[in-house]
Amino acid sequence: MPSKQYAPFRLIMQKIAASSPGSWYYARTLHFVDGIALRLSGGRLTMTSLFTGLPVVSVTTTGAKSGLPRTVPLLCIRDERDPANFAIIATNWGQKQYPAWYFNLKANPRATCSLTGKTGTYLAHEAVDEEYARFWQYASNTYFGYPLYKQRIHARSIPIMVMTPDKL
Repeated sequence: MPSKQYAPFRLIMQKIAASSPGSWYYARTLHFVDGIALRLSGGRLTMTSLFTGLPVVSVTTTGAKSGLPRTVPLLCIRDERDPANFAIIATNWGQKQYPAWYFNLKANPRATCSLTGKTGTYLAHEAVDEEYARFWQYASNTYFGYPLYKQRIHARSIPIMVMTPDKL
């Protein structure tokens, strides 16, 4: 991890991403750039993690309609109670519609996830009640943009998908 001298730069990058114009731009471009960085680094690095210091997981779902594999880099929210688990938050950069990966996981909850170069199969379930509140707090502590996204999309709920290792 880079030294603390990069912390102000990373904070600025997070603020840009959390802003309405930044979210709009990154929602349309960043997954392409992160995908390239993931391939070039063997799944160990994304532009998001490099520039913001935020943890990123590459999630490959099965398309709900197409049945084809779909891979997207997403912020990884670690489970402080069980480090084997993590969550992904369906804010879709604060946009009004749900992200496609959310529908994919609802239709087929098994996904392949790569985090810091390690790949495994995970099962997804949607958090509710106490689990939802706990992961929302983790998410807000990880990235201050999530509460801002919630303010912008108050008309819809923000699903949290909890990923647990598949014990096949």
